[in-house]
Amino acid sequence: MPKLRATAVISALLCAVVLLGGCTRLVDGRAVSVYDDPFKVAGLPTTSGPSGPKANVPDSDLTAVNGDGGAADTLALNAVDDIQAYWRTEFPKNFDGEFVPVDRLLSWNAKAPRSQALEFCKETTYHLVNAAYCRLDNSIGWDREVLLPTMEETFGKMAVVMVLAHEYGHAIQNMAKIVDSKDPVIVKEQQADCFAGAFMRHTAEGKSEHFTINTSDGLNSVLAATVAIRDSDPDDPESVHGSAFERVTAVQIGFTDGPEACKGIDIDEINSRRGNLPQSFDGDDNRGEYPIDKSTLIELSKALAAILPVANPPTYDYNGAKIDCRDGVTTEPVSYCPTKNTIATDVPALAERGTADSEEADNPLPLKVTGDYNGYVVFIARYTLAVQLGHGQPLVGAKAGLRAACLAGVVTGKLADPERTRNEGDITLAAGDLDEAVSGLLTDGLAASDIQGKTVPSGFARVDAFRAGVLNGENTCISRYS
Repeated sequence: MPKLRATAVISALLCAVVLLGGCTRLVDGRAVSVYDDPFKVAGLPTTSGPSGPKANVPDSDLTAVNGDGGAADTLALNAVDDIQAYWRTEFPKNFDGEFVPVDRLLSWNAKAPRSQALEFCKETTYHLVNAAYCRLDNSIGWDREVLLPTMEETFGKMAVVMVLAHEYGHAIQNMAKIVDSKDPVIVKEQQADCFAGAFMRHTAEGKSEHFTINTSDGLNSVLAATVAIRDSDPDDPESVHGSAFERVTAVQIGFTDGPEACKGIDIDEINSRRGNLPQSFDGDDNRGEYPIDKSTLIELSKALAAILPVANPPTYDYNGAKIDCRDGVTTEPVSYCPTKNTIATDVPALAERGTADSEEADNPLPLKVTGDYNGYVVFIARYTLAVQLGHGQPLVGAKAGLRAACLAGVVTGKLADPERTRNEGDITLAAGDLDEAVSGLLTDGLAASDIQGKTVPSGFARVDAFRAGVLNGENTCISRYS
């Protein structure tokens, strides 16, 4: 039969300096694993509650050239004030020299007529929907009329803070002289993502004067915003920021390991994360999107058996996801029954989950990235429950769900491995789809759920588990979430 194609672009969170071992942080002067408790987020408690501006805190005294004093500018100025306070302390710890705030802040209205446009970094602000750092005059500017309100409406106020933390990250690079004109733009962008992640941890620890963020839906929304502003077309010459998975990875490096780890991001480190994973749609007229049907799932099941073999392979039922099972529940659109060792799939429902939303393509800031791999990864994750059963591991609880995500990452990495023997009809991966998997992990998290369909509230932890499987393999999944 013709070769079938699914899709994925994969990278992995690499920890500390070695970037291949387990991550640790210092707590009360001692190193502890950030994976000891599945309900923690990089060592922090998983919290709910507010995310955004703190109540009853006076606004910053900072001003922006051409600002209008409105809500968007106030939010941005408070963010810059807190970001600068963070770097006043952290810069001398991590870099030579003293921290000096940016010289100029500039606000503009992207809807204003051309006669009211300003010049920012030798570019007109007429219809400029952007936020950026300008190295030429050490300034940061933003569009208060379109960009910031759209980010806030779609992802919340902390997404605006995240954008400005990223831009200030570029100022830190310039101040510390850790990049120059010879460094690829993607290095500068992912370092800035990483620095923004470090500031977000500072905020999550309650140390930001004007803002707070919880480590469940609050942090999930910030990561979802990072996904939305990914490079969606790897073949576009203007794609210099990285895929969603790469950008989320960079943010999480900073959040987990701080500014010191961000300095280790260079082109070699980025390429090591990419490995042999596909980086182009070249030769793929469908741009990685293929319908999910019974035949593709049968071929995928063959690949699963080869990649993660089990002594007692599961059987498959493609007539629906509802199961009558004493130790399992229905988890639409794919369920697993341990007693019967059967994976039951509602194929039309799974296909719907894996259908790309045409409206998303026209939306510059999609709330969710859709596509076929968001369906395939759920099917894969249900198979990984059968793998866990074969290892004699419990299928209920947070660690079972994170193991499922981690093992799904193992499969995803192997599907993209050019050294894997591919028989005619094998499912392979192409550029673009892992962004869909990450988006699903950040939203409903079904691919990181246990036998009862329950998952940890932290999308950060779910993506982190998936990435660990991609990079480090099955043994890491079993040991980390034992």
